[in-house]
Amino acid sequence: MIAPDDFEDFTADGVKDYDAYFGTPTHDDHVLFELLIVGILQVGLGWRVAASELPTLRREMNGLRVEQVAGLDEPDWERLMQTPGVMHNGRKLHAIIQDARAIMALQKDYGSFSAYLWQFVDATPLIMPAPDDELPKQSPLGSRVAADLHRHGFTFVGPVVTQMFLLAAGLIKLT
Repeated sequence: MIAPDDFEDFTADGVKDYDAYFGTPTHDDHVLFELLIVGILQVGLGWRVAASELPTLRREMNGLRVEQVAGLDEPDWERLMQTPGVMHNGRKLHAIIQDARAIMALQKDYGSFSAYLWQFVDATPLIMPAPDDELPKQSPLGSRVAADLHRHGFTFVGPVVTQMFLLAAGLIKLT
């Protein structure tokens, strides 16, 4: 289950858990980090493939604890690239580590990653009209947050990834 304390949930069904959690407003930095990871991993793939990686990444990346992932270095990255079951995309793995470091910097500046994110919507989910068949891939809010994330050192968070992340984390709600 995607939860504040799922650090050692290595046998979860990441797809089922992500699908059930999607759109739930969260203020928990760990949950936000896991949702961001799915956004990073889903670039060029489907969300199901990306979400299925969560239990394996928890096992191989210190429970996906932000401070521990931020401390991973090149030998850890090389180990991950050789670990069976881990998506072997070096750019995405580097992005997860770099983004954990960026989250830690935001936590120092804003108190939490959550506080930083929720300021963009004045602590209330932004309501957007939903198209008939699919989720909106971009929005002015998603583009603005993506640009600011980049300014704070995040990688692999373009407007589409950021839009899906904001939807997953419940900062944007569709009507």
